[in-house]
This record gives sequence, structure tokens and C-alpha cells, in this order.
Amino acid sequence: MSNDPLVIFTPSGKRGNFPVGTPVLTAARQLGVDLDSVCGGRGICSKCQITPSYGEFSKHGVTVADTALSEWNSVEQRYDDKRGLKKGRRLGCQATIQSDVVIDVPAESQVHKQVVRKRAEARDIVMNPSTKLYYVEVAEPDMHDPSGDLERLITALRRDWDLPDLEADLGVLKTLQSALRKGEWKVTVAVHLGDAVFSPRIIHIWPGFYEGTLYGLAVDLGSTTIAAHLCDLQSGEVVASSGIMNPQIRFGEDLMSRVSYGMMNPTGSDEMTTAVREGMNALFVQIASEAEIDRDLIVDAVFVCNPVMHHLFLGIDAYELGQAPFALATSEAISLRASELDLNLHPASRVYLLPCIAGHVGADAAAVALSEAPDKSEDLVLVVDVGTNAEILLGNKEKVLACSSPTGPAFEGAQITSGQRAAPGAIEHVEIDPVTKRPRFQVIGSELWSDQDGFDAAIAQTGITGICGSGIIEVIAEMRMAGIVDGPGLIGSAEQTGSPNCFQDGRTNSYLLYDGTENGGPKITVTNTDIRQIQMAKAALYSGARLLMDKFGVDKVDRVVLAGAFGAHISPKHAMVLGMIPDAPLDKVTSAGNAAGTGARIALLNTEARHEIEETVHNIHKIETAIEPRFQEHFVNASNIPNAVEPFPILESIVTIPQVNHNTGGGDSGRRRRRAR
Repeated sequence: MSNDPLVIFTPSGKRGNFPVGTPVLTAARQLGVDLDSVCGGRGICSKCQITPSYGEFSKHGVTVADTALSEWNSVEQRYDDKRGLKKGRRLGCQATIQSDVVIDVPAESQVHKQVVRKRAEARDIVMNPSTKLYYVEVAEPDMHDPSGDLERLITALRRDWDLPDLEADLGVLKTLQSALRKGEWKVTVAVHLGDAVFSPRIIHIWPGFYEGTLYGLAVDLGSTTIAAHLCDLQSGEVVASSGIMNPQIRFGEDLMSRVSYGMMNPTGSDEMTTAVREGMNALFVQIASEAEIDRDLIVDAVFVCNPVMHHLFLGIDAYELGQAPFALATSEAISLRASELDLNLHPASRVYLLPCIAGHVGADAAAVALSEAPDKSEDLVLVVDVGTNAEILLGNKEKVLACSSPTGPAFEGAQITSGQRAAPGAIEHVEIDPVTKRPRFQVIGSELWSDQDGFDAAIAQTGITGICGSGIIEVIAEMRMAGIVDGPGLIGSAEQTGSPNCFQDGRTNSYLLYDGTENGGPKITVTNTDIRQIQMAKAALYSGARLLMDKFGVDKVDRVVLAGAFGAHISPKHAMVLGMIPDAPLDKVTSAGNAAGTGARIALLNTEARHEIEETVHNIHKIETAIEPRFQEHFVNASNIPNAVEPFPILESIVTIPQVNHNTGGGDSGRRRRRAR
């Protein structure tokens, strides 16, 4: 075991041991970490900026001292004086490794920017936003009937628009008189119509007739990614969508790692709150820039998130969510001013957080319920929001049950040997020939398959960099259908499988997906450890769904909806071969895309929907998997591919899964039948 310091890079999860004094940029290059550099390490280009994280990281088994990197040097100081470095940033070419360290590579320092695939789904939404524009003509001041300008404005709004008596923010009072006179007593005002917390009030005023519009943000704050949709509050149109990686990843890839970080570091919770709010503001600058609008025109925002992110975003210590009974500080919907959360929007902008359902089923699951409405379904629908922590809903008009399952980050490429998050160059689709046992694949950024003419030219700019979540699911399912992997998840040898791509790798076998080493590229393999990671993740997902089915008293569902950005890219057939979801007709397995984001948009554009989901959440029954004895039983059975005991008759009518066992040492253990593709 090496005595050299351990270096862990996030968000890639790549790690290695390096001698004291090794530049961070050198370590990143040797591990294949996506860290940019144009000047060749001379401290000129600043492309290699990194953020070291300090404190105790129980998941990684390291404690990072504040001396883990070399001291700030004159090159970094010179660059900071000339162009400025964000607080906490270092230059990867200048900082050297002194002891164990966790290093975050921010999005702007990555060559292959992450693809945050939480796009806005097309949806008809009844328009009833919380903030609207009103044009009025105001009576001029009269010495015979003295009254303030604000009072006469309020009177005009009540007269022309039947609005209640309104209040006004201080910012409005500061600009009111000049706006009235400049507009010759004709003005347009933005009015927040009030809610359970805030009374109706004027929040902005324009002289004359304002021909523009107002905007709102629907934000899906996930543990891995933050996605925002900028919406026109008059038309409902999504004018821009953008996303970033959640900067909290450097404190832990999964939620419990972040809870642990907060528990073990006195300022940990505050650090994570600051990080996510700073990331949020950076995203808002980005999305406003893309839409070419002033951020001061963003007057409303709706947020959906899981309970841990909910607490850390609000600045609430998530300690209680790390242990039974997983108590929330509050499960009710929350209305705030954006300024209370340090969000740089309109000074009077309002923020609404959807209610949490319970424990580890949060506002994101509530948003999915609002979007997919299982409580209004005639047939029995299973809704699975696939992510680092999967939220699962099962229900119909009779009742709706919910639970969460800790799937971990494996589905997103973390903890996988050649895994990465979705970015140009990542393998996302795989097929294995049932006869030759050789693979072909597609990468993000090209529609061509690897065995088609023009593929090399098409991917010349990005190269082939690794394999993302959808690719991992497909390659393991394809390996199972080709007899390369057996039911318990063991990869066979070349002799057992008849595949030249299988090779001995230590005490087990691995499968070669792509070898680019001749051209300086990576060697992308699937190892038995990778399969174990996916088995645990998919078993957790399936067990949660199966537990809800037990509680509902059924053995099958009518349809399955895969929600979430990742769910939109999962092949239903491969997911079923893997045993991620229950057996169902493939045409009844659909994608809802970013259902949580859609729910957030509905709540943003229609305030009545906010009341609806608050009522619905009270009627959803939460099942706590941690205390259910059958969860562990289902988990053990679901660890098999697709399942050790439960039949999949519909799947078996579509594909033939070989009955092989690679643990016997024989090449012909179990006869393989060719399946129909």
C-alpha cells in the first residue's frame, strides 16, 4: 500500500497516490481528470483553476488538513492581482500536493463540459402566475384633496383592476414619484398577488406603458445537478434553460456523505449552504445572459429538491435526516424573499419551495406527483425518479404510496472504473453482437455507431473519454443477454463466454469495451467491481418499487414512468433486463423527462397548482424502507440479474436470457440460446 498522499478529484471521483510535491495539474493529467490548461503549466492562462476541500471526508476515509496543498505562491498572487481568483481557488499548475486532499474541478476548468440534461418538457399549463403587470392612469395630486402618490396609485389599481388594498416595497417608494411624473401619471406596475405568507403588494413600477414582460425561474435542485428553466410569466414560454453541476459534490457525491461532512466538520453545513447558493447565483447569471435579459426582471422562483438539499439550501443543518426517524425541520411549503437566501434576483423577488412528502421523499417527489398526477390515474402507475437518491411513487385514484431508495451515484458514472457523468465523448449506447460477442457503441455528440463509416471523424474533437450512466446500464444488460455475465453478476472468461473481449483482471475477469491506448486514448473496460456497484444500485431501486407493490397488494403494475434527466435516457428493455424495474410491456414503460422540473414550472406559472400539490402531499402515504423487513429480502433477490426469484414473463417473451453460471470453472456451464433482438 502506497505511503504517498491520496488525491481524490470531484466530480469525476478519480483518485490516486502521488509523491509529495506533485503539481495538482500533473496528478490530474496522469489520472485522466478533465482539467484544462492552455499555457502548459506556466501560470498564465488560469484554465486549471481548482478548489481544494478541507475537513473530514468519511466516505473517502480521509481527513484533509489545511496544509494539504503547498502555500499560495507569487505566480498565483500575480494572477490574482491582475485578474482575480475566486475565494478558495488555486491554480492547479502551481499548487502541489503535500498530504491527502480532495480537489474539486469546477465546470469552467473542464475541457469537456458536463451535459446537464434536464430540459424543459412540452406541457400545457393553465396560466395564473403570482406576479402580474397592470397598467393604470393615476389621478394627479390636488391641493383640495390631499393624498399621497402611493394612495392614489392603489386607488387606481382597485378601481381599474379590482385589486385589494396593496402595500409597496421600499424600493417602489423610492422610484414612485419620478415614475408617475415621467409617465405623465400613467404607469405600469408589477403586483405580487399575495400568498399564505405575503400580503398583496406592488414590487416594481415603470413610467408609461411597459411593453416588456416579467420572468420566473423553475429550479430543480438535485444532489448532482442544478437545472433552471427561465419562464415568461405572461406567456408561459420557456425562454432559456440551463444547468450546472451542484458544487456541493466536493463535499460528497451522495446525500449521506454530505450529512456526514456536516456532522464531522463544525462549519460543514454552512460551507455546503454557501456553496450551493453561490452555484445557484452563477447559474442565474448564466441563464439571464443566455436569454439576454436583466436579472432584475426575474420576480418569482420555485424550487424543488430532496430533503437534504432542501435543508442545506435553506441553511438548516441536515443532521436529523442522517438518522432515524429522519425528521424534517418542516415538511410544509415555504414562501420567502429571494434576498433571505442570498439570491441575486429582483430585490423583491419571491421564492416558493414545494412541500416535502416526508423523511427522504422531498419536494422533488412532490413536483413529480404534480407533473405526473398518479392520484388521477385510472390504471396503476409506478413513477420512478432515477437519481442519486431515487424517489418512487405508486398509485391510482384509490391511493398513492411513496418511498425513496438510496441508489447512490453509480448510475451517473461515479464509482465505475471508466465511468463519468454525461459529457461529449462519453459512451451512452452499447450493443454486443450475440455471435461474435464484440461491442459497438455511440458517444454523446455523434449519432454514428462506432462501426460505421465516418465515426472517427465525427468524434475527432471530443474523442472517447469514458462511459456514462445510460451506457453502463446498456453494456451490462447486453453482456447479460450475450451470456458474458451470469445471473449473480460474474463475468466469464474468454473460454467460458466465447468472447475475445473478456480478459483476466486480477482474481476475476473484465470486459474490454474500447481500447484507444495506441492513439493516446483511454482503455475503457467493465470490471466485476463495476457490475457489483450497478447491482447494488439497481437492487435498491427495484426493492423500493417492489415494497410499494407489496403495500398495495399487487404483483404487477399497469405502466411504468421513468422520470428525471437520467430516466429520459434509459432504454426500457435494458433497464428491465438489468432488473431495475418490474416486468411490464415495453410500450407501457415511458419517459417523463425532467418531471420534477415540469412540476416546478407548473407551480411557477399557476399558483392554484401550489394549493393543489400541498393538498395532494397530505394524502400521499410514505413508506420508510429502512424499517421494512421485506426490503432487505427484496434487495437480496434483486441483486441477481434480472432477479433471483421473481419471474419476468413479459421480458422473457421478448428476449432470451442465457442460463449460464461462470462460477463453476467450465466453459459450457449452462447452455446458451440465441435470443431475438
